[in-house]
Amino acid sequence: MANLRAHWLAWGGSDSIQDDLVVYRSGLQHGLLNGVLRLSGRSVPEAAADAEQQLANLPWRWWVGPDSDAGVAEALRERGYSRNGSMPIMAVRLDQLSAPPSPAGLIIERVDGPDSVTDYVDAYASSFGVGHTLRALVVDAESSLRTDLGRLIRLVGRIDGRAVATSAVLISNGVAGVYWVGTHPTYRGRGVGAALTAAAMVIGRQHGALVCTLQASALGAPVYQRLGFTQVSEVVLYSPPSGL
Repeated sequence: MANLRAHWLAWGGSDSIQDDLVVYRSGLQHGLLNGVLRLSGRSVPEAAADAEQQLANLPWRWWVGPDSDAGVAEALRERGYSRNGSMPIMAVRLDQLSAPPSPAGLIIERVDGPDSVTDYVDAYASSFGVGHTLRALVVDAESSLRTDLGRLIRLVGRIDGRAVATSAVLISNGVAGVYWVGTHPTYRGRGVGAALTAAAMVIGRQHGALVCTLQASALGAPVYQRLGFTQVSEVVLYSPPSGL
């Protein structure tokens, strides 16, 4: 969870990841790119009022994971928040890594330079609901992420020269966290996402991490299970009441 906090705080957050209320704010109109990551040692009504002020006029989510105080979810529901979904937290030991075969024609490259950042965002846009009007702003944000919270390495997969899939690995807090695994719908079902995930895992191992973690979507969970991941916990997302 500390790795997850470091990842999202790179999009815009407080200087510390140890605060009792951990808020990240990209300022972009996308619910995944703004939110609350943890509440610890503070009353929910007070913290919620603070978060609602910081994130006013933005779409956002409140993440409730195993590092938040007990009772946060119930208190949020009492305040009018609605459950937006949940994601299993999955992990695997990297000394047990078994890479799947790479799909024919797939070339995996590291994202390096403005052109590859644009391709990277274009490749994951359909998987993460980044619409056309947001893409340029997300490219700018990706190009200026904080670098003091860990080592982030982003990958793009190409077939016939087209950027069709992505993954990213953050080396932070002693583990390798995998994020932004996405494949263009036209290229799904070929093992491309598994190959991008495995490539990120290899990089994590090369940087000394012994454990790899991620938060899985319903679409991705079976892929990660085949790569050896098992569920160790869960994070639940809540949406604030309408009008906030």
